[in-house]
Amino acid sequence: SAFVAPAPARATTVVKAFETEVGAQPPLGCWDPLGLLENADQDRFDRLREVELKHGRVCMLAMAGHLTTTAGYRLPGNIDFDGDKFADIPTGLAALSAVPPFGLVQMFFFAGWLELFVMKDVTGQSEFVGDFRNGF
Repeated sequence: SAFVAPAPARATTVVKAFETEVGAQPPLGCWDPLGLLENADQDRFDRLREVELKHGRVCMLAMAGHLTTTAGYRLPGNIDFDGDKFADIPTGLAALSAVPPFGLVQMFFFAGWLELFVMKDVTGQSEFVGDFRNGF
């Protein structure tokens, strides 16, 4: 009738173009809730998959580091030339305020160096997306 609003179009988050990729499972298929793969080609998909794998690996390393320091294991020696010991650095987010500022800068640039020069396929011989072995 004239006074009834039309039914809203149902939004979909399933991308049909990448149904055969690893991780696409029925009934959801390739689930893309943010729409990052809309009108994407295979190169865009591979880039997003590579970034996802890289960030997942960094998160796993961060969790392993947190569990290690929470268990009481610390590097021997001093963290700076002022004599502050690694053992004096607390665990978790409290460590950010205890680490000297230049140490935080060093960590930032080291992570950037890894991102730009190490954690990528530099040989062009990768067997799959996220293969950073580079011939090893």
